[in-house]
Amino acid sequence: MQGMGMASLAAFAALLTGSAALPEAETVKVALAKRLPRTQVSSIDCSKVDGLCEVVAGANLFYVDKSARYLVIGRVYDMETRQDLTAARLLALNPDMLVGGAAKANAAADAPEPPVAGKRVTQPVSPVSLDVSRLSKKGAIVWGSGAQTVTVFSDFHCGYCRALSQALETMNVTVIERPISVLGSRDVADQVLCAKDRHAAVRAAYAQDPIRSGQKCDTSGLDENEAFAKAHGLNGTPVIVRSDGAVIEGFKPKEQLVAWLKGAKS
Repeated sequence: MQGMGMASLAAFAALLTGSAALPEAETVKVALAKRLPRTQVSSIDCSKVDGLCEVVAGANLFYVDKSARYLVIGRVYDMETRQDLTAARLLALNPDMLVGGAAKANAAADAPEPPVAGKRVTQPVSPVSLDVSRLSKKGAIVWGSGAQTVTVFSDFHCGYCRALSQALETMNVTVIERPISVLGSRDVADQVLCAKDRHAAVRAAYAQDPIRSGQKCDTSGLDENEAFAKAHGLNGTPVIVRSDGAVIEGFKPKEQLVAWLKGAKS
């Protein structure tokens, strides 16, 4: 031990006692697992914004403080570079948001998978179709009155879900919204489901406005939504299901949605 500095001695003592601190991101991950047990976290980066950690959960992005007590939904701007850091990161995570990005995504899906230590790497495969007919009505929030029907698995804290909802509001469709809690929004979903005017409650939830509370009701249908999403690997929102079971993920502009819905098989 001769010649060992005080810092080295402290580190050595921590290792002996098993109290060496976890890396910052790992500490946040452990805390998040306790607070948001249903959220499957893909990555955590605490190095970009002082005091905040960027959390990626599937196709969703949010921020927490380093104790994981406070969750922040919104955009982070760099005032010096005048850059929307959140938008840049979301586009990197979801390249299909860009014009022509769908072709890039398809090309990536068809690319050969790199071998690791002699083993083939299996990537999670998004469902191309879903049978939602067996889900009960208990977890469905129905709004709109169009001839076409579309089912949306959503999270009321998801910015893309909010944008999708606004687009669907302008279309002649009946929306069956099935909330799942990817970003810790279960309490909000409970309020919406139990509201007297569910459509108004959906709008309020996405706008982060107060929701007019209704009587307590059976919210087990939301548990059913969660179980279905987990069983089918739906880790991000929104997930849009056409009447014939065809699936697309992520926000899509109105023109693309209209064309896609017209392709439903009768």
